[in-house]
Amino acid sequence: MRPTPPLLATTIAVAVLGTLATAPSAVAAVDVTVQPGDTLWSIASRNNLTTRTLAAYNGLPEDGSVVLGSTVKVPTVAEGSAALQQGGAQPASTGSSGTSGQGSTAQAPAGGPAAMGSYVVRAGDTLSGLAASARVPVAQMASMNGIDPAAPLLTGTVIKLPSGAPAPARSSEPEPAEHVVPKAAPAATPQRVGAGDVQTVAAQYGVPPSLAAAIAWQESGFNNSMVSDANARGVMQVMPGTWSWVQDNLSDRRLDPNSANDNVHAGVMYLKQLLADTGGDENAAIAGYYQGLGSVRSRGLFDDTKSYVSNVQALRSRFGG
Repeated sequence: MRPTPPLLATTIAVAVLGTLATAPSAVAAVDVTVQPGDTLWSIASRNNLTTRTLAAYNGLPEDGSVVLGSTVKVPTVAEGSAALQQGGAQPASTGSSGTSGQGSTAQAPAGGPAAMGSYVVRAGDTLSGLAASARVPVAQMASMNGIDPAAPLLTGTVIKLPSGAPAPARSSEPEPAEHVVPKAAPAATPQRVGAGDVQTVAAQYGVPPSLAAAIAWQESGFNNSMVSDANARGVMQVMPGTWSWVQDNLSDRRLDPNSANDNVHAGVMYLKQLLADTGGDENAAIAGYYQGLGSVRSRGLFDDTKSYVSNVQALRSRFGG
């Protein structure tokens, strides 16, 4: 998930795993000839897949290029899922950073457009400086990312900046080799859920099950171990600030930050709120989930937001909607 109220924020980080009991099956993979301007992302998007699935099935790196005139095989859902399982989707690492108890190292997964506002802290960056360049209060930036504003900002920390904020001056410099994910709820845990699990939770909250399942599939492939390159976590790619806001304002019980099921609950509750805030306009709610509703209202839809909305709506047919 992307935004955190009132400063709405998060990313696409898509790895595709899980059983899709409701997804229609095709007979076999089909060959697609790479056209001018094609990328793994665009081919995957046109075929209602994620970049990670398409790359895994074709034995390509997720950030690899495709050659004009070459052939890319587009798999069925079952074939793509099997390729991911055999190839080993890259979950977030949970090893110690070796510098502080504040964070843990992680490799942010690739796939789809780059996460909105994603930034990796360079040596010498400060939270106050980054907040000032993004034109938001330090406390808001810290809350969004689950960072202690009084603690040192570790080099390599993966953080989310507000959607549409100017890129930090040092963003053109090479990223640190080690990425540090702030220790904050929700946690990325080695769990997976199925489409039915997401749909059941959605039905409990009166959210269209196919919509919730499509967003979960687009965001993480139902894989709770995913950490995006903008600090979003779990099945629904929930930002730490969003988790806290949902817990404090929408949930009637304590959510378990280590539970994949509760990650789904948090994401679905937030999606329900977006639907209410947009008067039931599903496209606006989807856009708000990705870009942040405040940003959508003040800046309009960015191009990758439009692609995200289209892809989620196309994916719904796989989940009965």
